[in-house]
Amino acid sequence: MWLFRLLFLLLLSFPAFAQDWPARLVKFVSPYPPGGSVDPLARILAAKLAESLKQQFIVENRTGASGIIGTDYVAKSAPDGYTFVFIFDTHSVHQALNPNLPFDPVKDFAPVMIVGTAPMAITTGMMKPYKTFADVLAAAKAKPDTITLGNVGNGSLAHLTTIVLNQAAGVRFVPIPYKGGGPLSTDLMGGQIDLSMASTAAQAQHVRNGKMRALVLTGDKRSHTMPDVPTLKEGGIDVSAHAWWGILAPANTPRPIVDKFHAELVKAIKLPDVNKTLTETLGMDVVALSPEATQKWIVEQMARWGKVVRDNDIRLE
Repeated sequence: MWLFRLLFLLLLSFPAFAQDWPARLVKFVSPYPPGGSVDPLARILAAKLAESLKQQFIVENRTGASGIIGTDYVAKSAPDGYTFVFIFDTHSVHQALNPNLPFDPVKDFAPVMIVGTAPMAITTGMMKPYKTFADVLAAAKAKPDTITLGNVGNGSLAHLTTIVLNQAAGVRFVPIPYKGGGPLSTDLMGGQIDLSMASTAAQAQHVRNGKMRALVLTGDKRSHTMPDVPTLKEGGIDVSAHAWWGILAPANTPRPIVDKFHAELVKAIKLPDVNKTLTETLGMDVVALSPEATQKWIVEQMARWGKVVRDNDIRLE
């Protein structure tokens, strides 16, 4: 009987616990190094929540192993509402690529929000002859295995999308993995590779500055960051893929805290300066999915891209 009374009292305390949250410093873990898109997203939201909730929010970089180290740290943190992880689309392929992954990407987390999504762009250097994606397809079909298409790493979303694109378009682009978007963009602009596939967020500034030419997008619709660039589907190729950014808590974090945190995130994202940064600087389509929709999104992405990994026997370098 005492156990039932204890559980009853704990359940009653959750709403009050959520009202008091946050009562101390809150940690946002970025499992990727500064310079990408995850770290600035975490810092933007940390600053705004600190203002609105009158509590300290800090961003801690725990990097390594394509985000696994920092994500594992949060999976094993106390589920008390004071540690969260900011994830990227690589979260959906961790399990397929890593048989010994130290956490379960779904069961070990409480979903909070998918903040935004963005299509990827296939770009080329200005010195290359390709003016349209049709030019690229013609060259790839005329000389298979000669057109190089760079990505940000083996097993990345761009790598997997290249495989799907090859199959759908009947071509054989050669995927070239890089250790990050910086070296990838440098080599593309320098002419060392023919094409690059990365999120519009990573490439929009280079396109605007006339250092890259955007040929096609992987989204279901055109992007506000590159409105004149067509999609693969417009060209008759039924392929779509989106980069995405999300926030998770450790499993068993009290739902009232998750709900309060989600509500505060929605308020922050709607602020004009934050929304402008997310949409223009980071190139996102802001979606602010609910915890339930976030869970559904992650499960669906894992099923889709995990199948590509397994069907093509993709292994980590």
